[in-house]
Amino acid sequence: QLHFLSYDLCTMKVVELSNVFLLSFLCCGALALNNGLGRVPQMGWNSWNHFHCGINASVIQATADAMVSTGLAKLGYEYVNIDDCWALNRSSEGTVQPDPKTFPDMAGLAKYIHSKGLKFGLYSDAGSKTCAGRPGSLDYEVNDANTYASWGVDYLKYDNCNNEGIDPKIRYPKMRDALNKTGRSIFFSLCEWGVENPATWAPTVGNSWRTTGDISDIWSSMISRMDQNNVWWKYAAPGGWNDPDMLEIGNGGMTQTEYTTHFSLWAIAKAPLLIGCDVRNIDKDTMEILSNTEVIAVNQDKLGVQGHNVWNSTSGNEQVYAGPLEGGAFAAILLNRGDEWATFEAQFSDIGIKSSKAQVRDLWLHKDLGVFENSIMGKVESHGVKMYKLTPA
Repeated sequence: QLHFLSYDLCTMKVVELSNVFLLSFLCCGALALNNGLGRVPQMGWNSWNHFHCGINASVIQATADAMVSTGLAKLGYEYVNIDDCWALNRSSEGTVQPDPKTFPDMAGLAKYIHSKGLKFGLYSDAGSKTCAGRPGSLDYEVNDANTYASWGVDYLKYDNCNNEGIDPKIRYPKMRDALNKTGRSIFFSLCEWGVENPATWAPTVGNSWRTTGDISDIWSSMISRMDQNNVWWKYAAPGGWNDPDMLEIGNGGMTQTEYTTHFSLWAIAKAPLLIGCDVRNIDKDTMEILSNTEVIAVNQDKLGVQGHNVWNSTSGNEQVYAGPLEGGAFAAILLNRGDEWATFEAQFSDIGIKSSKAQVRDLWLHKDLGVFENSIMGKVESHGVKMYKLTPA
């Protein structure tokens, strides 16, 4: 069953943790969902960004194979998620039916994915139809949840199209309750697009919630999604995460530098790391980004505090993102949004470090840089980042 933890703290509270002071913003009367899932941001793969509706069981099986053979599964990418276009219609009894041409045996597909040591995710919509016009789950929540559980589903992405104008705070909890009653642990990912500021209410409903519209495989889309997501940083915590949409790394629309920035920002923001490329044909450059264990460790840090924008230059082209990590360390990113190389520094006081000295490690060079005092300076290429782990000395 789902359990809810209630807090009656109406003001900003300073929490001391391992001699590091964190500002913890807790809303009066807020509730936190605790269904045992999402203690760290989810990692895996989703079909939409690369395949859209061009999916079938063979593609999904081959993807599961590739998740294992490439080593991505061992790195923590555990979910294999089918997005829209798998469903065809409903039976006379109201049971949702997969398209028999593309997904003739959904339970068998789930079993295959589980046999690889992976978890199986599916998509539906909190409306009468999905975004692609397939059957939605509005008014069929219990029926669909039971069907998903019977197939062995471990993850549900729940979209917001054709919603009949009904408040999402009414529609989404219905599926939460239906999933809960199945007795199966199913990660619940709300895809409400940030329309009704879900960060303010979705922690009682799901394990992650979209804070933005759909991402596209271009720099302007990616960086704007992070800007929108950053606003809600204080609402993220173990069990529930802000979601600026899935990764585009490897789909070809951005440079290697921009994809490195994409992954770095998603990691420090504790965003879901859901690969969106064709992992069956993944290239070396894409693997180099997605397999950076030190950057992944920032994302999966058990303290679960979302890193956020802590400093901006006058022009706005140079920014610093930072957040605390378990054990008293910090992660920090120097981001250059401009069109030219830039040299700038991050002050320890902005990052949150109270000590005057810190040991600094570059997470992309995999290199210890030594002890720095009061600040860290970096020369950052256009649309690039420097990403550091700082341990107060």
